[in-house]
Amino acid sequence: MSETLTIIVVEPDRQRALQIVDALSAAGGHRVHVLGDGAGLARRVADIRPDLVLIDIASPSRDMLEELALASGPTERPVAVFVDKSDSGLTRAAIEAGISAYVVDGLRPERIRPVLDAAIARFHLFSRMRSELAATKAALEERKIIDRAKGFIMRAKGLTEDQAYALMRKAAMDQGKRLSEVAGAIVTAAELLK
Repeated sequence: MSETLTIIVVEPDRQRALQIVDALSAAGGHRVHVLGDGAGLARRVADIRPDLVLIDIASPSRDMLEELALASGPTERPVAVFVDKSDSGLTRAAIEAGISAYVVDGLRPERIRPVLDAAIARFHLFSRMRSELAATKAALEERKIIDRAKGFIMRAKGLTEDQAYALMRKAAMDQGKRLSEVAGAIVTAAELLK
């Protein structure tokens, strides 16, 4: 947490909120916005666009946790939740909701920086994994379309697989398009002509 961050803190207890703000100030000159409760959190997050959301709730209900997680956008930014008591069901719900850090035994000022550092690192790790997974799925779908297009060309023109691929690759280069775009057009046309 070396850079200056914009942080939303959801803390209903004013005294604890001040302790959190002091701890965050000691960790760096972060811009901190304190909300007394989760009401209107989605709107405030949209307005402020924080780098991180820190939520301190004594014992959240599953509904409250899901609402706070959805409102605070755990796939867009790290979200750390501090609770006073352990509950395996809530822990699982927090993880499934994409919360970056779910810390039991409440929030203590000396724990804020290491927990937030871990939450940010975990968020970035999962963000990279989501991006890589999406890219892999897209590449797999493109490969399927290219293979289908090769099959249509092989049957229609009596070509080998390598010849069909070379024909599509040449068409893509001639048209200044990606191979998957040409293959998609071939598949669409072939399905229309069936």
